[in-house]
Amino acid sequence: MKVLITGITGFAGSHLAELLLEEKVQVFGTVRPRSRMDNLSPAVQARLDMRECELRDYASVKALLGAIRPDGIFHLAAQSFVPTSWNSPGDTLSNNIMGQLNILEAMKDLGLKDTAIQLACSSEEYGMVHEHELPITEDAPLRPLSPYAVSKVAQDLMGYQYSMSYGLRVVRTRAFNHEGPRRGDIFVTSNFAKQIVNIEKGHAEPVIRVGNLDARRDFTDVRDTVRAYWLLLQKGEPGEVYNIASGKSVRIGDMLNMLLEMTNADISVQMDPARLRPSDVPVLQGDFSRTQALTGWTPVIPFEQTLKDILEYWRKVIPPA
Repeated sequence: MKVLITGITGFAGSHLAELLLEEKVQVFGTVRPRSRMDNLSPAVQARLDMRECELRDYASVKALLGAIRPDGIFHLAAQSFVPTSWNSPGDTLSNNIMGQLNILEAMKDLGLKDTAIQLACSSEEYGMVHEHELPITEDAPLRPLSPYAVSKVAQDLMGYQYSMSYGLRVVRTRAFNHEGPRRGDIFVTSNFAKQIVNIEKGHAEPVIRVGNLDARRDFTDVRDTVRAYWLLLQKGEPGEVYNIASGKSVRIGDMLNMLLEMTNADISVQMDPARLRPSDVPVLQGDFSRTQALTGWTPVIPFEQTLKDILEYWRKVIPPA
């Protein structure tokens, strides 16, 4: 089986590549000259077929898909950081929407109707959710609260449209927050963990700077999330959408306290206004029963273990002072 991962050098992409290699799948990945390669060990890179491709260029995408003709595609490449989308809304919309459009157009034009494609959409699409609407099912209304979320709604509905209009085997997934080692330090769990380790190693004063600590999020380990991606690519119904979640919500401030209990450093917490967003999703808590009923998937890695693994990742990466 030949599988293509866009964004293979990213956080989720690198974990997915490792899983697929364990499954004895032939793995191809898209890279660009500026791709971050250190998420993939040399041993893993040696087993991958990496192809340069600019997803916003249709000719580049069509040439790649025509050469590989993959049995499956995981489309993970995106501008995925919500605050960046506030600063660069046009680039976020262009990058996320046009890259996917080129993939689907190339699949249509090449006649790849037997190729399944998983679209990595997002729980951010649900946006403004009220307490009485929890847990969030796939049928919940989409009320996006950021340019990033709007771009993901467009990707999501585009996938549905191409499946219905052209018979493409599109499976849409809405993953809630997925965390773990290699998570970029701009994301909240990894950012807090990195700040703690910098304090432990003497690089920073013993103060953690934070934004909104009252938001609640549904956290799943990335290694569980990519396992769901793999199962849904194989078993998902074309055109259907599936939540990937833990079914529980955790207050950001409580997550921070869990991390602080894992260090011996004496650290205080300070609010940083620069970390606040123009609007923030108050709570996300997903219902993954549709995914579970179809595939048998359920998250198995405890959140405490995920946080420990993130801390240990930064303890290995950050050198002593």
